[in-house]
Amino acid sequence: MGRLEGKVCLITGAARGQGAVEAKLFAEEGAKVWLTDVLDEAGAAMAEAAQGTYRHLDVRNEDEWSALIEEIVSRDGRIDVLVNNAGIFRSDTMLDTSLEDFRNVMGVNCLGVFLGMRAVAGPMRDAGAGSIVNISSLAGMQAASGAFAYGTSKWAVRGMTKTAAVELARRGVRVNSIHPGLIETDMLDQLHVDPERMTRRVPLGRTATAMEVANLALYLASDESSYSTGSEFVVDGGLSAV
Repeated sequence: MGRLEGKVCLITGAARGQGAVEAKLFAEEGAKVWLTDVLDEAGAAMAEAAQGTYRHLDVRNEDEWSALIEEIVSRDGRIDVLVNNAGIFRSDTMLDTSLEDFRNVMGVNCLGVFLGMRAVAGPMRDAGAGSIVNISSLAGMQAASGAFAYGTSKWAVRGMTKTAAVELARRGVRVNSIHPGLIETDMLDQLHVDPERMTRRVPLGRTATAMEVANLALYLASDESSYSTGSEFVVDGGLSAV
């Protein structure tokens, strides 16, 4: 029996990278998986590979969130897990960050997480159970020099996670955040830094695979983490310890 047997799980930004790996892993562990993204062709292909259901979702759009959750609850009767994985990265200092770029990053990384949590909170609260997993970043634990908008958004995710966890705890809904460090995904390539230089300060001496993040998301989505809420879970090879 899988660790998510019978659970209905929604993963945003699941067309590729961490979200795609999470979707496959959750399906292997018995979950019914809904995948969303704005990359429709890749998302549909990933849903087929994970034997899940794909829907287009702009996480900044409140109406799209409402329609999606209504469909999931109508078809499956409930929603047990939300992984707020969708995110974008911009590499600019505060002085070089345009208003448009700041709004775009905050829209996806921050507003999208808020709308997702709010959309699933009602059905989860009514059911008396649920797990929300917000993908933040190591940049949400310490300064992100050179990535001002991104770091700001990920600190916001950390704060929202804690507040939502306190507000929803008595209704059986858990909310936690994951803070990845250097992970082998397309976003890592956007840093434009030599891989050897990036890993030089990492105590474990390497970057992580997306599966290493997905395994933690699986734990938080499952009942194995039933006493964990409002917490940060770091996946960084020890980088934040130095």
